[in-house]
Amino acid sequence: MSEENETFKDSRYKVPNLERGLVIMERLIGHPRGRTVTELTDELGLSKNSVFRVTMTLLGHGYLVRDEQKRFRLSKKLLLMGCQSMDENSFIEQSMDVMRLCRDEIKESIFIGTLIENEGVVVEQVLGSHPFKFTIDSGHRLPLHAAAPCKAILAFLPENELKQRLRGYRFKKYNENTITSRAAFDQELEQIKTAGFSLDRAEQLHGAHCVGAPVFNQYGYPIAAIWTTGPSDRLPTSAFQKLGKTIRGHADQISRRMGHEAL
Repeated sequence: MSEENETFKDSRYKVPNLERGLVIMERLIGHPRGRTVTELTDELGLSKNSVFRVTMTLLGHGYLVRDEQKRFRLSKKLLLMGCQSMDENSFIEQSMDVMRLCRDEIKESIFIGTLIENEGVVVEQVLGSHPFKFTIDSGHRLPLHAAAPCKAILAFLPENELKQRLRGYRFKKYNENTITSRAAFDQELEQIKTAGFSLDRAEQLHGAHCVGAPVFNQYGYPIAAIWTTGPSDRLPTSAFQKLGKTIRGHADQISRRMGHEAL
């Protein structure tokens, strides 16, 4: 074991309140609807006074939000910090105007997201111009096997990282369109690599189609994806090819801004 790991395990170097704060935030990741101070106290085995002080501190610094029922939830601050750290605070800034141009061309909502552990996460959106349009909250989690942006990123990951992310992954069935096996999913990823864009053929929600494409950094690594989501009558299967090229074109524009030249 390295000296650094030994130091980490040494209780002399721990900051109790910081550790409690981290434990509380990790607990809240699994409870998107939030937890009260009492619930956190019971679940974590900490004193109520300590949980109250820590949550109020995190609330004051913008890491938590609190609703009318006094439930604490994680704010978007950590998500934005994580996305900013991917490329020197410029990732979202470099994307929004391109996303607006894409929205103006296809009229549907445009989203950008990335992978966090074994899920996708929505980072930002530009709403469509139709009276009825899709909107997804920032921070919303997406399943790897049934969401177009997740597929778009996974298809272009290095092989060893792809294997690691999918090791033990459960292909939950949402409906009859869902991909439910690793073999079928591998075939899907190969098709995406060939086409350059990904699809969600109502694989999680009936009546909702998605088309996405990866965004690469200067090293050719897929750091994110942009995609559009709309009702199947406005995004029919017959339009997938044209839409895919449009989405990929705008994704490539963002990639070039991120320093990726091999397009």
